[in-house]
This record gives sequence, structure tokens and C-alpha cells, in this order.
Amino acid sequence: MEINIKNIDPSQKEYIEIGCWRVNERVNEIVRFIKLRDGHVEAYKDEKQYRIALSDILYVEAVDDRCFIYLDKDCYESRRRLYEFESLLPSDNYIRISKSVVVNLMKIVQIRPALNGRFLCHLVNGEDVIVSRKYVPDLKARIRGDRS
Repeated sequence: MEINIKNIDPSQKEYIEIGCWRVNERVNEIVRFIKLRDGHVEAYKDEKQYRIALSDILYVEAVDDRCFIYLDKDCYESRRRLYEFESLLPSDNYIRISKSVVVNLMKIVQIRPALNGRFLCHLVNGEDVIVSRKYVPDLKARIRGDRS
């Protein structure tokens, strides 16, 4: 595959063009990656609004009717519900692992068994999140590469 990069005038809108003779899973994966990198969500911290890149999110957690977005070193609050995040975040990279958590699969460093049939996901920032028993089969299927 050849990659061409073209410099454009700053006044022009940036764009990405893919030349292919057939749209296949590889092309679709590239498109999903680009959209993920370009996607953002609004979040709040200390009464200020921020734009958070979807690709920077480690996990999203719902606690007491509030939704929190966890990044490498920061935590923000969102006005969205967890089910909204689940539909907003690309399903190739994000998966629900409990009733209250959606995690970014690309930010998991290690997965290991925990007590009572649960699993523990160790994230790039050193945090651990628990995969509840109900969601373990889904996680195993995603790791094996099965599509849901």
C-alpha cells in the first residue's frame, strides 16, 4: 500500500482520501480508526467544559446517576448516560465490562482472573477495573477476535 501526504493551504479544510479498488474489512478498519481519532466528547471539570478525544478515554464509569470519563491522569464528568457512551464509542475498541463501566480495549495492558469468576483489567495508567461475571464471555470473545 502506498501512502501519499499532500501539504495544503491552512485556509483549506483538511481531508483524508483513500484510493482502493474494493472496500473491504481492511479499508473499513482504517476508516473506523480515523473516525475514532477525530471523535470528541464534551466533558466537565471544575465547572469548565473540555473536549475529550475518544481515543484518550481509558474507561467511562457511572456512579450515582453521574457519568465519569477517566483518562491517563485526569477524570472528567459528563452529562451523558452510560448507554449513550456505549452507542457513541466505536464498538471495535470499547466494550461494557460491568453494569457501570465501559472500557477502551486498546488501553488494557493485562487481564487476569479475580475472585468469583470475575476478571481484572490492568490499564495503561496503572488502574485496575473489574469485569463482572456477566460480561466475561463477551470480553473473551472480543479477545479471540469474534465479532459481536
